[in-house]
Amino acid sequence: MEQFSNLFSLPLTDPVLIFALVLLLILFSPLIFDRLHIPHIVGLIIAGILFGPNGLGLLDNDSSFRLFGQVGILYIMFIAGVDMDMNDFNHNRNKSIVFGLYTFLIPMTLGIITGLFLLNFSVPSSIVLASMFASNTLLAYPIVTRYGVSDNRSVPITVGGTMVSMLLSLLTLAVVLQVVNGDISYFFWLKFIASLTVYGLIVMFVFPAITRWFFKHYADNILQYIFVMAIVLLSSFLAKVAGMEYIIGAFLAGISLNRLIPKRSPLMNRINFVGNAIFIPFFLISVGMIVDIKMIFSGYVTIFMALVMTIMATISKYIAAQATRFTYRMNEAEGEMMFGLSNAKAAYSLAAVVLAYNTITGFTEAGNPIRLLTEEVLNGTVIMILCTCIVSSLVTERASKRLAASNVSNDKTAGYRPERRILIPISNPDTLESLMALAVILNDSKYKQPMYALNVVDYNSIDDKSSGDSDKLLERAAYIGSASDNKVKKIKRYDLNVASGITNVVREKNISEVVMGVSTKATLADTVFGSLTDKVLDEVNRMIYILSSSQPLGTVHKIVVVAPNGAEKESGFAKWCHGVLTIASQSGAGLEIRSSKDTFDAIKKNFRKSKGNITPDFIESFGFSIQDTVQSIEENDLLIAVLARRHSLSYTPALENVLSYLLSNLKNKNFIVLFPEQFKEGEIDRIQNTNTKII
Repeated sequence: MEQFSNLFSLPLTDPVLIFALVLLLILFSPLIFDRLHIPHIVGLIIAGILFGPNGLGLLDNDSSFRLFGQVGILYIMFIAGVDMDMNDFNHNRNKSIVFGLYTFLIPMTLGIITGLFLLNFSVPSSIVLASMFASNTLLAYPIVTRYGVSDNRSVPITVGGTMVSMLLSLLTLAVVLQVVNGDISYFFWLKFIASLTVYGLIVMFVFPAITRWFFKHYADNILQYIFVMAIVLLSSFLAKVAGMEYIIGAFLAGISLNRLIPKRSPLMNRINFVGNAIFIPFFLISVGMIVDIKMIFSGYVTIFMALVMTIMATISKYIAAQATRFTYRMNEAEGEMMFGLSNAKAAYSLAAVVLAYNTITGFTEAGNPIRLLTEEVLNGTVIMILCTCIVSSLVTERASKRLAASNVSNDKTAGYRPERRILIPISNPDTLESLMALAVILNDSKYKQPMYALNVVDYNSIDDKSSGDSDKLLERAAYIGSASDNKVKKIKRYDLNVASGITNVVREKNISEVVMGVSTKATLADTVFGSLTDKVLDEVNRMIYILSSSQPLGTVHKIVVVAPNGAEKESGFAKWCHGVLTIASQSGAGLEIRSSKDTFDAIKKNFRKSKGNITPDFIESFGFSIQDTVQSIEENDLLIAVLARRHSLSYTPALENVLSYLLSNLKNKNFIVLFPEQFKEGEIDRIQNTNTKII
């Protein structure tokens, strides 16, 4: 009986029961608070208040919660870095710097004035208080990803600006504490700058090189996920060693691995799933657990301090967001997004107030210590964190809805977008992973359709083994697709030959793109390059990708596109430009175009229409000289050779032997041979916009 009562004593001590309760909170908090039109992030914070040590007392803020909570905030910062579109960030880099200065200098100015003239603080205490106002945590970033508006320019501007303000805030805090302790010297600055330099070199150059090597040699997504998390935590620890906060290290780890983790990939899907399901909710609950509602009633000084800090911190961030909005003529929803994302306080504010509270600047006549920040400020900071997190979540949710609605409206006015129905013929387990990875990247997330995995079984060679192998290949393809939230429809087709099976399925399913593969281990006579390709090209007028890959697409450093003269005159020009742009943006690789000047100008114009911020390099070629291009291809490059079918506008005899030449000369390198579709303009749209039901 005593053992039974111990299981339910408060706070709970049984680890199984604690974890079960936390999972129930993670499960039901969003369901309950969504009905009340309150963001689920706020719901999890409130759940931490209610069930934590200062509420019902069921959960104790012990080491396990602190561990999971710490990993949770690191996870938020890492996802913000790895999810950022680096091309958008580079395009908006100056705006990020300006916003970062606004969102640092305005709160610093108001904070110092508040500390000196309203709260009667000393100059060092006022500066530390102001640095807390200037900092922020991207706590509401999961809301942005949930609504799919992370590509709006206000988001990368805010994320980049957050890092600027955080670095300046950390530097300010470090200098103030050194001044108060009397340790400021040339040696301090020399050590600080040297440690930051060494740390930056390790994170931005060493970590990506190690990660690229690991991804090349280990394709298992679970191993890759564990490796990535180890890099994030190591980067965070090294940031602390260098004199910064853990969260800076996590964000920089995300930036350094950004180009190695495609946004639409099983690995990215696992990163988002584990973070949003476990670590981030744990962090939000742990934030609620530090809030003590009884502090509000402990005295008017705490209430006054909390109100002043919350109001001034919120107003200063709002002014900074509006200043950026008016500087760059952004719309109201974008200004609202910048304010919402930048308003929340959490990790830095807690670290700063604790450090300042533990810093003793002197003693009273009675021998009591004089602290840099008082206990009332410590308690007020906790209330400020709660209030700013709630405001941040509410404002970000509202802004995300407005931006998402605006995107839908713009899509409607932009005209009909063709459905993407991608067919992946599979027969070789060695090429299955790379084919599915390319198909997942090409499958646009906003207009995602099921993908079709096809295995053709020859009538003349049907046996139990071939049928069993076919089922295994199709099951593997479906598993890879589901790991990246893509539905894969399995098709096992019995036909006279492979080419006939592919062409028949293309017609039956109204396929828009075919992704085919070639094994680098096969001889030329045994490969897909032969009569199979010729037959498919003769019968299929859709766009066809033929892939030969020796490493994951995420590890590609540069994409080299070679296109024939007149490629812009083909009816499928816009679609293959969109495909190349998608591969480049998802892989994060640099882009080089080798073509005539007219073709390159048409490609750049098409990129701008697709709202892509990728600026390709250009090497002018007056003919389709594939030999010169192949000689310049390095190990981590991807060659995309745009060819043409016979009798098309850009076809020349020089394209005839490109397939066999690439296979012979790029055996251990990466290339895609791309045949654009040959529809009349708009014909594929009309076909796929019919009322015919495709199963």
